[in-house]
Amino acid sequence: MSIKGEMKQRNLILGILLVLLAVFFLSPMLVVFMNSFKSKLFISSEPFALPKPDTYAGTENYINGSEKIKFFSAFGYSLFITVFSVISILLATSMLAWYLTRVKTKFTSFAYYLLVFSMIVPFQMVMFTMSKTANLVHLDNPVGIIVLYVGFGAGLGTFMFSGFIKSIPLSLEEAAMIDGTGPVKTFFLIVLPMLKPTAITVAILNTMWVWNDYLLPYLTIGTEYKTIPVAIQYLRGGYGAVDMGAMMAMLVLAMIPIIIFYLFAQKYIIRGVVAGAVKG
Repeated sequence: MSIKGEMKQRNLILGILLVLLAVFFLSPMLVVFMNSFKSKLFISSEPFALPKPDTYAGTENYINGSEKIKFFSAFGYSLFITVFSVISILLATSMLAWYLTRVKTKFTSFAYYLLVFSMIVPFQMVMFTMSKTANLVHLDNPVGIIVLYVGFGAGLGTFMFSGFIKSIPLSLEEAAMIDGTGPVKTFFLIVLPMLKPTAITVAILNTMWVWNDYLLPYLTIGTEYKTIPVAIQYLRGGYGAVDMGAMMAMLVLAMIPIIIFYLFAQKYIIRGVVAGAVKG
């Protein structure tokens, strides 16, 4: 067999494998979507069967679920927290990464490695002290939780931005400063526009994390300001009873915004990861 034929055969096998993996990873979402249109009595008995005339519930699950958990209120809190948390993480970590990369001192080296180390610390190790501290300093509200997300997202964001900033020629910043541009203008006019690939990647990763996060909002802002993941849990009744139809419907509504955002920006992920790789 020729080299060209071997390459075609290899690509065919790889394509089939990728399709199988795609089906494997998408199947849970398809099952949830399919069951969101079934009557709750048939979801447990026929979870993998398509909706039939006698099991089809129409939009009843969506209406009931939205009313029970006040979906649009929870959507508003989730949207507010996610948008402003991601924006804050992008601004804070990009500026911090620029400073730590350009200013070479023992303190900046220590701060950088401390942030990198924070990425391997499990959240469960700090969640109780964090929730108590957040309560004491009045961060247990939709605005205060943004500060907590910036803290937990600082490690990854700074790490990725630092890797990309190392590839930016220092001469560009020096030329701007010779022309009389201060550090703030140099960052926002020269450095920040060049960070776009990495910034989009950091934004995507943090958006999916903050939007789907359950534990941090539950521990800090509790039931007073319910985000979507927290609100959905309240479809679980007493003694283990669960309104599966409403829960499936609300899970679909919770997934739609993040899927749309991911599909819109996913082409930047690999580009940003490669651009943010650590370079000497």
